[in-house]
Amino acid sequence: MNSLLESQRLRYFSFFYLYIMQGVPGGFALIAVTNYLSARHMDAGTIGTFGALVGLPWAFKFVWGPLVDRFQGSAMGRRRPWILAAQVMAFLASLALLLVGDPVADFRLLVGAFVVHGVFASLQDISVDALAITIVPEEERGRTNALMKIGMVIGQALGSAGLALIIHFGSFRYAVLTQSAVLFLLTLLTFFIKEEAGHARFSFKKLAGTQAATGWMLFPGMVRELARALLVKRSLLLFVSVAAVFVCERLFQRTFALHLIQKLDWTDTSVSVLSGTYGSITAVAVALLGGWLSDRIGALKLLVMVTMMMGAAFVAFSLASTLWIHESFAVGGLMARQTFESLFSIAALPVLMGVCRKSIAAAQFGFYMALSNQADVAGIYLSGPLFKQFPVSVIGLAAGLVIIMAAAMIGMLWQRKFLAAGTQI
Repeated sequence: MNSLLESQRLRYFSFFYLYIMQGVPGGFALIAVTNYLSARHMDAGTIGTFGALVGLPWAFKFVWGPLVDRFQGSAMGRRRPWILAAQVMAFLASLALLLVGDPVADFRLLVGAFVVHGVFASLQDISVDALAITIVPEEERGRTNALMKIGMVIGQALGSAGLALIIHFGSFRYAVLTQSAVLFLLTLLTFFIKEEAGHARFSFKKLAGTQAATGWMLFPGMVRELARALLVKRSLLLFVSVAAVFVCERLFQRTFALHLIQKLDWTDTSVSVLSGTYGSITAVAVALLGGWLSDRIGALKLLVMVTMMMGAAFVAFSLASTLWIHESFAVGGLMARQTFESLFSIAALPVLMGVCRKSIAAAQFGFYMALSNQADVAGIYLSGPLFKQFPVSVIGLAAGLVIIMAAAMIGMLWQRKFLAAGTQI
């Protein structure tokens, strides 16, 4: 078998399945299990706490970055040992869910097992992203990120819909066994894939000349290097703009869903099914288009275009709020939001990868992604109090205007064709 460095097809396949592996447990915990607990009449506040605790390791995943960058001298490769270790531990954490007899009665054990799994899943995420930055050529990053997005969507669909059906027709235990089997099989794949031809499939030895080849640095020096990279003015402006879009997009998504359910009498099931079926299909189709466009016209140019169109669409849709009572118009708005969200993510991630310094790629990109997760959480948190204070049309209008301003900032950076960390984006 060729190595990742030698084979484009193997790179595409590997990043696709690695993100399926991340998506399955996420869909299982945050959708299938959450809905199962709701059906068992668990308190809504407790279920909300469950979701927050399960997602907590992802909010702090940036702590893994310096470790992944500091220790990368194995004969198995720079990033692959971390990925394998994380996968094995995530698989064992999944097996720990078999100790849960009744998810409601054993709720604390349920939360603990999912949190432990999240710790190692977040380590895998950081390691996989670092591998992508290290080994994927710049001209392939758009398509690679598209395949990552598709893998995540498919994994989440399997974890939510697939494992929910197993719970319904079988049991929680059978669903856990199925998830664990999927994680085990995908971990086996990683044992047979090499980063470079000369690397070992499995070894505890260090690679000869590692320190000179990989640029190891002392941990305090790495932290200083990370701080310098994050505080580069133009890179900082780029990330702040991207984070503002994440906040506004998530804010409008949640408030509009609340409006449909509480104001227009849609059922929660109809909103969820629409997002989970047509939304997933749309996300996959758009991801393929977005990946091709990103590599064709450039990720930064695509990011400017998509962000500006998203902001304009939010403004136009909000100004037409009197038409929201028509189901077809509301559905069109939901689908448009899903389309722009997928395109934005596919364009933004290669751009952020492009400003990362290779010597601290895991730490820097992990920091960006952790803050992006926090931006999502901020948007969700703000949706509650703002929904009580303002009409959703006003929230959508404000969100659209902020997104347009973010697009203008990104466009200004693009026009200057700035260099960040030695990489032109």
